Formats: sequence, C-alpha cells, structure tokens
Amino acid sequence: MRTADYLDQLLRKYSGTFDIYQPYVIHGKEYPAYGYFFSHVEKYILVREANMWSSDSYEHILFIETKEVDQALIEEAYALVKDYMEPVLVRKGEELPAAGHMYSYLTVSIIAEKPLSGEMKKAVKHFKYEKGYRFNMRGFSQAHIVCATMEDEQVYTNYVGRKSVKLYTANYKDVKEGKPGFKQIMEEQTRL
Repeated sequence: MRTADYLDQLLRKYSGTFDIYQPYVIHGKEYPAYGYFFSHVEKYILVREANMWSSDSYEHILFIETKEVDQALIEEAYALVKDYMEPVLVRKGEELPAAGHMYSYLTVSIIAEKPLSGEMKKAVKHFKYEKGYRFNMRGFSQAHIVCATMEDEQVYTNYVGRKSVKLYTANYKDVKEGKPGFKQIMEEQTRL
C-alpha cells in the first residue's frame, strides 16, 4: 500500500468536518496536507443576548509522509507542535488564545512505509506536549501523535491520541477496496 493512497483516503474522511489545505508550508518546508477544525458552542436563556457561556474548540492536524520513522522525525514533530502549531495556530502570536478558547488538539499524523522499530514505538507512545493558559481558565493545548505504517498495517499513538486508532485502522480497508479518495471527490465537485 502506498502512503499517498492512504493519505488520500484519510483526507476524504477528515474533509467532512475539517478544512483541508494541500500542500501546507511551514518555515519553507512543504508538508502534504493540513486540516483545521473549529467548533463554537454556547448556552443562552431565551434570547442570544442572555448568553450564559460559550466555548470554542479547535483541532489542527499536520500530515507527514515518510519512508520510515526515526528519532529525527519524532523531534521534528515535537518542534512543529511546540514552535509552530501552539504559538502560531493556537495563540496567533499573542500571549493567550482568544477569549472563549476551551481546548486545541495539535495532531501530527505520520504515514510511514516501513514498520516502527521498538524504540520508535516507545517514542510515539511517550510523545507528550500540554500547555494550559492561566491555570486552564483560558483552556489548554494538547499534542496527539498518530503513526500509520503501510507494510504491516499498524497504527501507533500516544495515550491522548488513542481515539484515532479506529479511524486509521479502518482506512487500510477502504484503500484496499478502492473507495474514492479526497482528490477524486474534489475533482467531481469542481466539475459540478
């Protein structure tokens, strides 16, 4: 199975709720795709002017295709979360995220050709980044990492990213069945 086919199928699934940008460039380096999700929830009494509370939730996903996962790639993923995703995408260069911010999930999705070594399985499992804003009164940011390998069709995550396993595992089957991918769906929509 090719990483490009897996990614194309994965983007189709994410495109239902995420805005997808292809390619995505960070500090001069091009990544195959980036996904952005935003949700606003509010509670009010009778009319919107009587707003009791509101909260904003975000998820940012950066997709990486690679032949194999090594320590340098794990370090790059951590640096992307710490030095780009959190300060630029979450805080927009400010000291704090926007008012109403509840949480931001910062996901690095790695699609690799070769299986993970035992050392890299541990590195993915122990990948951790969390940051609270004003004792979490302005929300928090949390890093998730998901690694799908093509040769052995396995999915590895850190603890907080474990909910992604089902989606990523089902994606192998969809690729094998030849379901239409993100590119095909986008081409069909532009023809309409």
